[in-house]
Amino acid sequence: MPSHENDESDRRHRLKMEKRKAVQDAEVAGKTVARKGLLMVHTGAGKGKSTAAFGLALRALGHGWKIGVVQFGKGQWRTGERNMLEKLGQEFGQVAWHTLGEGFTWETQDRARDEAAARRAWEKACELMDDREIRLLVLDELNISLRYEHLPLEEVLGALAARRDDLNVIVTGRNAKPELIAAADLVTEMTLVKHHFGAGVKAQEGIEF
Repeated sequence: MPSHENDESDRRHRLKMEKRKAVQDAEVAGKTVARKGLLMVHTGAGKGKSTAAFGLALRALGHGWKIGVVQFGKGQWRTGERNMLEKLGQEFGQVAWHTLGEGFTWETQDRARDEAAARRAWEKACELMDDREIRLLVLDELNISLRYEHLPLEEVLGALAARRDDLNVIVTGRNAKPELIAAADLVTEMTLVKHHFGAGVKAQEGIEF
């Protein structure tokens, strides 16, 4: 390409980026809230809801935050994220991890047991919400407990709405209730496009758990 054509291409690109920067700067300048504790929901049929929440937890830990994790539904099986975050908690005192489920409801097949486990997990969640040192709280698979009505939705929504204004909460799990979605500041839906389970690949250490 002749040099004058290169020069013209560079000029057009520079003008385009100048306009884009002006739009971006104006958008940033329009944001007036410097800090707000967010209610975030990760839902949808796709893989990655809890994974994304623990990625955010790792980011928060990198900034010196203390974080809390309460797992609903999931039993006491060991996962890579639990192993690592508990280790960080023991070393630095920044992680309060509580796995209080007894397995998913289709595994226990005992509604009373599921409700009791969900209640224990929710009481721990409320305790951690009152801990002023915790800045990020992951309520993993809470959506499942709400879907199967193991906890009263209004009670959960009321406590989340009444939390202190500097506490960030992430709720994960499929089939988030419309009322929770309406109350949230950020909602991400993981969309299933393709999954290796469909090709007969079992859950693998380091990928699924």
